[in-house]
Amino acid sequence: MGIQKDIGIDLGTAYVLVYQKGKGVVINEPSVVAIDIYTDQILAIGAEAKKMIGRTPGNIVALRPLREGVISNYNVTERMLKHFIGKVCGRGFSKPRILVGIPSGVTEVEKRAISEAAIQAGGKEVFLIEEPLAAAIGAGIDISKPNGVMIIDIGGGTTDIAVISLGSIVTSKMLKVAGESFDDAIVKYMRKEYNLYIGEQTAEDLKINIGGAYPREEPVYMQCSGRDLLAGLPRTVEVSSAEMLEALDESIQILCGAIREVLEQTPPELAADIGTNGIVLSGGGALLYGIDKRIEECVGIRTIVAEDPLSCVAVGTGIALDLPLPSRSRRT
Repeated sequence: MGIQKDIGIDLGTAYVLVYQKGKGVVINEPSVVAIDIYTDQILAIGAEAKKMIGRTPGNIVALRPLREGVISNYNVTERMLKHFIGKVCGRGFSKPRILVGIPSGVTEVEKRAISEAAIQAGGKEVFLIEEPLAAAIGAGIDISKPNGVMIIDIGGGTTDIAVISLGSIVTSKMLKVAGESFDDAIVKYMRKEYNLYIGEQTAEDLKINIGGAYPREEPVYMQCSGRDLLAGLPRTVEVSSAEMLEALDESIQILCGAIREVLEQTPPELAADIGTNGIVLSGGGALLYGIDKRIEECVGIRTIVAEDPLSCVAVGTGIALDLPLPSRSRRT
């Protein structure tokens, strides 16, 4: 097997990203699988499967096999991984070495499940790396130095807040407040304020297009369609960015509180480094409008979004295959 077949995987709740040595990120697809429940046949994986969410007949279910950063459906996760690994390596591929990014708070049992799924999906050797380390590497941070670095990786199912020094995590906190909980907050807001039931795809569109963690200079608006909870009929309303700010406010407050907790647990020398160097945001949630400004305002430390926040973990896993990181966990 040539080194070009080594791959890094960001096995996210919302998206799976695969990094191939020498090629960069070659797959970026939703972590969704559509299955016929009568025949157990997989009908679609990734982007095609995501289009089916909320639109399938009774015999077809479009599901996410990962929840809050860990495997909730082992069999489907294995089949999804096999599909993506085969897509990268080609038919009759020689088994690659695989490095998988995992949330910092997962248990040993959950780690074993991820390792075994990757082995069964075609990995020759499987290593695990905590996502904050991978995100920092992917963001171009030299984590080997004795300097305190704070990285906040806001994914689909979890947010990882970590302080890193000398290649290891000094203190961290995993939070189940992330992209999906932002969507849930929007669904609840629309139900409460408009008696309108909307699907998760509509909530995600609202979050991406007009959602925010910080007030905008000029409000923006978006048409939103769903089912009227009183009449039971389709209805469309116009929603403003100010309303989405209100819908997401509680989640953002929880996130800011967790960041303060981690900073309070950080040794003073490393805290001083973070005060000088700032905080780096990665993950899809880092793209939420104004979240860097909101965090900066909450903790008083300069906060920046990584250059390509969505790809940081995937790129970091690929680069880390060549690094002697002590946190790697091997399964063969």
